Amino acid sequence: MTSPKLAAGTVFPAITLPVLDGGTRDISTPAAGFDWMLVVVYRGKHCPLCTQYLRQLNDTLDDLHALGVDVVAVSADSAVRAAAQMAEVNPRYEVAYGLSVDQMQALGLYVSDPRNGQDVSEPFAEPGLFVLNEDRVLQIIDISNVPFARPDLAWIAKGIGFRRGPMKAAPVNGTYAA
Repeated sequence: MTSPKLAAGTVFPAITLPVLDGGTRDISTPAAGFDWMLVVVYRGKHCPLCTQYLRQLNDTLDDLHALGVDVVAVSADSAVRAAAQMAEVNPRYEVAYGLSVDQMQALGLYVSDPRNGQDVSEPFAEPGLFVLNEDRVLQIIDISNVPFARPDLAWIAKGIGFRRGPMKAAPVNGTYAA
């Protein structure tokens, strides 16, 4: 069963999670010096495609920061599992962990049960990507039920630049109401 999906043009829910560097973080609020937010939900330590995608996020980070976009990666993993995976990624962005099933559902993510033979024992979120503007309004949403169907991060950065530039006054895509 899937959860209702978040709608483009609506406010992203406030969700506070612990972060690997210590403390907690509201994943809907950018850090000082940024006004937009990119939230990347990844499956967890058991997913080698996630490790590769998170490395690509490092490669795109300077472009995102130049656009005023803060970045946080989020999973359901424990601190220990998240830290082990991030040792392979060396992220230059914040990493939050401990996303609950209720929070996954609030974000409209697909949730999968653990599978025999995989290094995972709890339900986990399938990939999601959310871009929020300065008012926490969803500008871009990408939700997948598999790890190999994710948007190209360089194109996401280009799209954010377009939304923040020539298309700034345009309505959020996908919000047509008859």
